[in-house]
Amino acid sequence: MQRCTSLLLAAVALCGFGSPRLFAAERLQPLLVGEGGQPITSAPAWMKRRDAVRAEWQTFLGEFPKERAPLKVEVLTTETLAEFTRQHVKYQVEEGVFTDAYVLIPKNATGKLPGVVVFHQTVKTHAQQAAGVDASVPELMHGVQLVKRGYVVVCPRCFIFDEGAGYAEQVKRVQERHPTWTGMARMTWDGIRAADYLESLPLVDHERISCLGHSLGAKEALYAAAFDERFKVAVFSEGGIGLTFSNWDAPWYLGPRSRTPAFKHEHHELLALIAPRPFLLLAGDSADSDQSAAFIEAARPVYEVLGARDNVRLLNHRQGHRYPAEAQAAAEELLDRHLKAK
Repeated sequence: MQRCTSLLLAAVALCGFGSPRLFAAERLQPLLVGEGGQPITSAPAWMKRRDAVRAEWQTFLGEFPKERAPLKVEVLTTETLAEFTRQHVKYQVEEGVFTDAYVLIPKNATGKLPGVVVFHQTVKTHAQQAAGVDASVPELMHGVQLVKRGYVVVCPRCFIFDEGAGYAEQVKRVQERHPTWTGMARMTWDGIRAADYLESLPLVDHERISCLGHSLGAKEALYAAAFDERFKVAVFSEGGIGLTFSNWDAPWYLGPRSRTPAFKHEHHELLALIAPRPFLLLAGDSADSDQSAAFIEAARPVYEVLGARDNVRLLNHRQGHRYPAEAQAAAEELLDRHLKAK
């Protein structure tokens, strides 16, 4: 009995969030199977199946606007720091709906530079943390880390941190405009619009755009990359890749329908939508762990049929719900390798 108890406690520690989390890899349906059950063995056949998978997810999330409203950018503040310039900007995501973000530009930058959209974690200071305005947790100042490496960085504020309401109330406000939208639809659309804003900057090379996020931000990075092919590389840090790995059923994410038997999808499908673009999953034995490898391996056959088998991988740093130096180094090596000019 004591041994069983020890094993259970070990499972709790492994999975994080205070309770055992068991995941069966066989829950992940094979991806290279056509609608009639025939095997998919070529890139063109997968791309046809990919369109169907994307459409199914789009229907669940809610359809995005057919047209993109003008950005109508307003620069609110500008700071000139030792190594970069930081601006606080406001721009339009839909007609009459605005968000704000921090933009970090390397000092004395010239030519065309790679760009990154950095999505922040759940923290009261929202995008201020990623942008270094809130410098209380240096390892989570992703935007500062990247601008110092020569990237133009946009750190948008997640809509659930808009002023005047709590997370669930913000979703209700969104659904007054878009009754069929999930919270994740708004986050994904905002990620798409962040890429639009990044592309609008004269210094940014449109062919070298990526996204990175931690925790809440990892969820946004996953969906942004799945639904916008302009993101050439995606880094997902401790977001909980499986639907049972964290609170994906919260109304500001996918909502309770994602936990019903009728919902037959899982996030290896989104990894397949990202393929063949590079995707790095960073785990810390908290939201993500060794169990997250099942999602990487489920998506790998798609990467393989597209000739990019090694472009999807997992690194478990085993340091909890963090972004430690080991994770930062792996993410930056990946971004540099694929986005820095040769």
